[in-house]
Amino acid sequence: MRSVSEHQQVVAGLITPRPAQTVPLAAAESLALAADVVAGLSLPGFDNSAMDGYAVLAADVVSASADDPVRLPVVEDIPAGRTDLLALAPHTAHRIMTGAPVPAGATAVVPVEATDGGTETVRIRASARPGQHIRRAGEDVTAGTTVMHAGQVVSPAALGLAAALGIGELTVRPRQRVLVMSTGTELIAPGAELKPGQIYESNAVMLAAAVREAGGVVTAAPMAEDDVDEFRAALQAHVGESDLIITTGGVSAGAYEVVKDALGGEVDFVKVAMQPGMPQGSGHIVVDGREVPIITLPGNPVSALVSFEVFVRPALRAAMDLPQPHRRRREAVLRESCTSPWGKRQFRRGVLDAEAGTVTSYGPPASHHLRWLASANCLLEIEEDVTEIEAGSTVAVWDLID
Repeated sequence: MRSVSEHQQVVAGLITPRPAQTVPLAAAESLALAADVVAGLSLPGFDNSAMDGYAVLAADVVSASADDPVRLPVVEDIPAGRTDLLALAPHTAHRIMTGAPVPAGATAVVPVEATDGGTETVRIRASARPGQHIRRAGEDVTAGTTVMHAGQVVSPAALGLAAALGIGELTVRPRQRVLVMSTGTELIAPGAELKPGQIYESNAVMLAAAVREAGGVVTAAPMAEDDVDEFRAALQAHVGESDLIITTGGVSAGAYEVVKDALGGEVDFVKVAMQPGMPQGSGHIVVDGREVPIITLPGNPVSALVSFEVFVRPALRAAMDLPQPHRRRREAVLRESCTSPWGKRQFRRGVLDAEAGTVTSYGPPASHHLRWLASANCLLEIEEDVTEIEAGSTVAVWDLID
């Protein structure tokens, strides 16, 4: 059997980054920058007021106090957005709003709270030090400075900075486009009426959500019956511009393994030494003359999602240059004893108490117990040569939340 590490390398080699794209700001959110961003202008672009108040010469109000205010004529009113250039004459004041350009010659802004708020003559009741409440041009960003670096994820603050610099587009690493396909004649869509022997399709819904959570985009999530021609036709109809195909089901050793039957000459079907998720497949298929990587996951829901976590998620995130491609690894103290099959790396569902540093194995290990995985917040990783772990032992944990 192939080891977990070996299959991780195979899958990582299949998923390759898309060429960088320059996109509008709104489309760049949460993506990784593919190029540095250099400021073309300074921020602020001009000296401006940090307060609503009065632009003055600090020397003119040095003696101002509550008991002996200084009176100055108000000769200009400067709202934010005023574009003409003004100059302050000595022994006068300009009423000024937050963000408005400070007039030439002014050396301080007195907050309106320290005045009587006059519009023709203002009584100033406090002195002001030079530079008080003035935001200097370039004190945040100097033109020519690299303000964001390639590999940085575009956050809301990064978008705000780009917009403030007048940048309308960013060059980013695009999302991976993924086709998710589930197989099985027994599958019907949630909400339809079940007939004997039928089950509701859940894997495509679950894996599509996992792709989106990893940062990718789902192009389609169809179902296909256990018929080779129908399966190939569904691939043909839905692959579009997908960068990756993920299938679930049809890869075991039964008589109706449609994925194996349809792709046996193109996909390498292997057994991986893990539980759950032993049957796996990977390779490339040609659709409409284009070679597309494909990863085939087992059909049991827990096996499918655990396989996605172990093999697909880190490779997807790495191809998009997103940080922390792997789930955060922790160590925790096991609260009860458990067993594991020799020769297989086991990934058990668990509940981690991060504050206490403890973990509890959660639910049966069988791969059809989806309920327990839905309530788990971690996976316990148990090495291939370990068959028993006593309560109180330290175990490795994959944090599915952090």
